[in-house]
Amino acid sequence: MSVYTLGIWLVHPGRENDFVQAWRDLARKTQEDFPHAKGVLMHDHDVPNRFISTGPWESIEQIEQWRASSMYKQGVEAMKDMLEHFEPHTLDEAASIGRDTA
Repeated sequence: MSVYTLGIWLVHPGRENDFVQAWRDLARKTQEDFPHAKGVLMHDHDVPNRFISTGPWESIEQIEQWRASSMYKQGVEAMKDMLEHFEPHTLDEAASIGRDTA
C-alpha cells in the first residue's frame, strides 16, 4: 500500500495563475531532489480559488525528508502571499479500485 500527500490550497481570488506557476516550480524542484516523486494539482469546479494537490510517495520517511527540506519550505513560503489557507495532509491508502493490487 502507498502513502500519499494531499494539499488543500485556498488561493486569494485573482492569484490563481500565479499559484499554479509557483506550484509547478515547487513540483519541478521536488522532482529534482526526489526523482520518483509524482503529483497532480487539481482545480475545484465549485470553489474557483480552491486547489487540491496529491501524489504517492514510497514512504513516510521520504515525505518527512521532503517537508523538512529547505526546498519545500522555500517553495511554500514563496506561495504564502497568494494563499488564504493551506492544509497539508499525509494519508495512508485504505483501499483502491482499477489497478493491480497483487
